[in-house]
Amino acid sequence: DLDECAASPCKDHQYCLNTDGSFSCKACDASCVGCTGEGSEKCKTCASGYMKEDEKCTDIDECNLPEKVCTEENQDCVNTSGSYKCVCSEGFEDKDGTCVQT
Repeated sequence: DLDECAASPCKDHQYCLNTDGSFSCKACDASCVGCTGEGSEKCKTCASGYMKEDEKCTDIDECNLPEKVCTEENQDCVNTSGSYKCVCSEGFEDKDGTCVQT
């Protein structure tokens, strides 16, 4: 078997999987910017919103940072994979970018 992966035939956001007589390109984990294999522990660098922790790229919980990320009044922070979103608190709704009581 010829190792086609030695020539790095895949795109930046993929890793090469050598198979018998061929190869396939597989997508890197969402937490990676470039990778050498499957999973968040094979990242070359961590994507935005992720940090290296115990040799893996793990999500940064922006909602638990010392500095508040959702600064509007009556807004709550919701952590998402690699990011966060600001939503109106319970009993409030978004009216032209402001959270007003319902």
